[in-house]
Amino acid sequence: MKEEKIRDILLKYQRKRDDNEEKLEKRKQSIYESLPEIKKIDDEISMSGLRLTKAVLKDTKAREEIVYECKREMEELVNRKKQILAENGIPENYLEMQYSCPKCKDTGFLGGGKKCTCLKQAIINEAYKMSNLSRVLEKENFDNFDLSIFSDEIIEGKNLSPKQNILKILSVCDSFVSEFAQDNNSNLFFHGATGLGKTYMCNCIAKALLDQGYSVIYQTAFRILEILENYKFRKDEDSRINDENYKNLFDCDLLIIDDLGTELNNSFSSGEIFNIVNTRLLAGKKIIISTNLDSSKIVELYSQRTFSRIVGNFRILEFLGHDLRWEV
Repeated sequence: MKEEKIRDILLKYQRKRDDNEEKLEKRKQSIYESLPEIKKIDDEISMSGLRLTKAVLKDTKAREEIVYECKREMEELVNRKKQILAENGIPENYLEMQYSCPKCKDTGFLGGGKKCTCLKQAIINEAYKMSNLSRVLEKENFDNFDLSIFSDEIIEGKNLSPKQNILKILSVCDSFVSEFAQDNNSNLFFHGATGLGKTYMCNCIAKALLDQGYSVIYQTAFRILEILENYKFRKDEDSRINDENYKNLFDCDLLIIDDLGTELNNSFSSGEIFNIVNTRLLAGKKIIISTNLDSSKIVELYSQRTFSRIVGNFRILEFLGHDLRWEV
């Protein structure tokens, strides 16, 4: 990604921290005006902290005793402060900094300079121009999932209705989200005809995991092929962006490949799709694949080895019923 884009993202983090500090200061002033004793306690805590610092720096026989007394005094003051806040119905953390991301405290980085997941996602969002996805996820998520649009009519030869089928799929997807942090080799493969809810379900999972702070790349197979081609063959066109886009396919917490089979298929595309899937599986990185293709077509387009990796490492879920977009 271009350096100016990174600077813009980090500048947003700085503004967020400044905003949080300003809000904290306003909360403090409000509390100090209504509860002057809290202001007095905070001042005393600051003075105890200063005495503690001086005691640690001084090489005196009484240092340990001073340190002990300062710590005891500060503990009593903190407990008294908590008590007053509780008596007045004020949350214990009300006078503490509130962060959008507690993990990195809105800096974007963890210990050792490692990027936080929130920064990774911010970079991904910029790199893949996913602002349109965020608007889609406001509508298509688990909270808005409508079971009433699925038929109760039993499907011939399946011994269950589309509604019963989608309830089973919902259960699997809910477990996938709740157990996402586990190293359980859990991957999902959605297949079925057009308009049965595969993309909607992908959106639901993406939204749930993004809300938990995981980095998610959601792209169609066609767009992924474009990224692969740009990385392999267009090194003269801003190679940093191409490299970053390509690297993210392997590094993000979850890769969702939607509409597998809609991309132009040839030996290059099928080989690269296998490489992405295989590399992520070996690294324990999770994948969701959605397709309208049946198993025989997958073997034809992507080879037996790709199909074997899918069968052996994915939970295969078939979407049943009629095209929901034509349902009244």
